[in-house]
Amino acid sequence: MAGETDSQRSAYLLDGRRVIISDLLEAGLLAKGDVLQFKRPRLRETYRAVVTASGTLTLDGGQEFGSPSRAAVVAADVKALDGWHAWTTAKSGRSLDSLRQQLLEQTAAGEAASAVSVQDDPHQRYEWLNEARARADARNPVRISVRDLLPRWEAKADGSTLYQRIDADLANHGLTTSPGFRKVSMDTIVRLITPAQDAEETAHSSTDRAGDNDLDVGLTVGNLKSALNGVASISPDATFDEAITLMLLNGYSQLAVLSGSHSLRGAVTWQSIAYARNSKPHANFAAAIIRAREARYDQELVEILPDLETWDFVFVRNEKNEIAGIVTTADVVAKYRELSTPFILIGELDQVLRRLISRTFTLQEVTSLCDSDGSRAVKSFDDLDMGDYQRVLENPERWAKLGWPLDRATFIKRLDDLRVIRNNVMHFNPEPLPENAVERLRYILKLLRDFGGSSTS
Repeated sequence: MAGETDSQRSAYLLDGRRVIISDLLEAGLLAKGDVLQFKRPRLRETYRAVVTASGTLTLDGGQEFGSPSRAAVVAADVKALDGWHAWTTAKSGRSLDSLRQQLLEQTAAGEAASAVSVQDDPHQRYEWLNEARARADARNPVRISVRDLLPRWEAKADGSTLYQRIDADLANHGLTTSPGFRKVSMDTIVRLITPAQDAEETAHSSTDRAGDNDLDVGLTVGNLKSALNGVASISPDATFDEAITLMLLNGYSQLAVLSGSHSLRGAVTWQSIAYARNSKPHANFAAAIIRAREARYDQELVEILPDLETWDFVFVRNEKNEIAGIVTTADVVAKYRELSTPFILIGELDQVLRRLISRTFTLQEVTSLCDSDGSRAVKSFDDLDMGDYQRVLENPERWAKLGWPLDRATFIKRLDDLRVIRNNVMHFNPEPLPENAVERLRYILKLLRDFGGSSTS
């Protein structure tokens, strides 16, 4: 990485990029020709790989891989595996994960903290993640809500998203969250554990997917708060009176019928109770139990929409396969309304700003600031975007022409904040919007409508 100082490289490694084998080579922790071993004592098998000069691993059969996990998966012929923990050096017996931790420690030790807060400081974040890894190894994992986890990172202007940065830093420390922080609501408590522990708990093999998550941005069942927020249930041998009382006391339209947290026997609803009693006045409670639909928390939300359309509710299993919540049609409608509101308001803001600028300024006054060399070929006000509106209004001469008794700097700062929100929304960025984003959009729209009539036409 020519041109980078040691300090820049340190920050780069610690802050938002996954460590790769070539980083260990550059740091002298591995060398070309080093032999790695992956031992599976129970099967009495040992696999071998050689480190190449370019930072790849070559198996005995000649296959070459850039990812340690992919190399381990192919060598062992399994679906998924965390290669950073599987591969060890033949000389020292140290795992690649151990070497990765040493690299992170070395770069952290040489970095001078320059940020103004813990949340902004890669070194401080390294220390926190290092402690989280120690606690995970001790089976005493850090527990934190997604709402409190995300602010420890900030999205940067280098093109990486907040989620990508968190994924990378967690992976570098051999950590993952359970349940997956992308797949749940903001108030869900997640635990920082190792991939091996995740595999033990969920019976799913783990792997460092080396960025495969970047394409995984769809809305999931778990992103709805009710999905993992607990579920009211009743046993299969309950009575009609017990079910009806529980539903009336809590305003429920349905109950899960469970035999233990993992065994979903069905559901009862007002409709199923009425049908059972109407068809046979002396029917027992079992006659009211109907088949229940279910989904995993990490399943794409669009996949369960047909079931919701037909049955109006779906029970949700968590990362341990327990029935942990319920999603109803009303929950989905509320979520999509929450997501669509910013789109609508941003569309309104764009129209109001364009109308204001086209009424107040000539096209030449605008293009002299936005397209002075003609490279963008702005031919009308319809060719302008939010950044153009900001460039026009932050110009002192153009602002003065509005004749508004408002502070330009304060207004432009708010417009810049909303421009970032607009870009996230319009580019379908999966990261959560600030809690007050909708409120700020509504306030600036009201201000523009109130003061827009006072501008010079």
